[in-house]
Amino acid sequence: MTSPLARERSLTINTGRRELEARLAAPIKTRAGAVLCHPHPEYGGSMDNAVVVTVASALVARGFATLRFNFGGVGRSGGGFGGGLAEIDDARAALGALAGTFHPGDPLVLVGYSFGAWVALRAAAEMSALRHVVAIGPPLDFLDWSSLDAVSAPITFVAGERDQFCAAARLTRVLAAHAGRIDLRRIAGADHFFVGREDEVAEAVTDALRSVA
Repeated sequence: MTSPLARERSLTINTGRRELEARLAAPIKTRAGAVLCHPHPEYGGSMDNAVVVTVASALVARGFATLRFNFGGVGRSGGGFGGGLAEIDDARAALGALAGTFHPGDPLVLVGYSFGAWVALRAAAEMSALRHVVAIGPPLDFLDWSSLDAVSAPITFVAGERDQFCAAARLTRVLAAHAGRIDLRRIAGADHFFVGREDEVAEAVTDALRSVA
């Protein structure tokens, strides 16, 4: 069976500082849009990550337009790793590019994996129009997650039960600090990389976004 992503088209996003390589897929009847942020650029992350591609394909099959892109310095994207701040700008620019492809007012969501989860949540903290943010494998043991307080959109965490970078105790504390604001979807037995479990991750993401489209 042909993957929904076979209908993707190439797109270049101009952030004002650099140009980003991107891929846009839109079903005939688009109900919502999703931007996908990939794992850390300095550790091999790209928009072609298996989790990112599988999630994007599942979302397109459910009526989402999807835009996956490479952060600066990855693939054909210009510039280089910006320590996080530039990548947040990249995500904002990607959202703007996606919004410009369909009707104003259609719901938009952000989905990020690993470092991309942190970027998605940081970007969401400064945007009020998002309908949902999904953080796959959020590396809670690293980075600064205080921006969670400023995210107004519903948040879903999709976490592997054995995630090496998201200790159970830390996850419990974060969920308790944001009681009722963060929905947790556990992938039993999975670690941070979800090898062979990509379809389960995609199912968790699409289920979390069921009310959006």
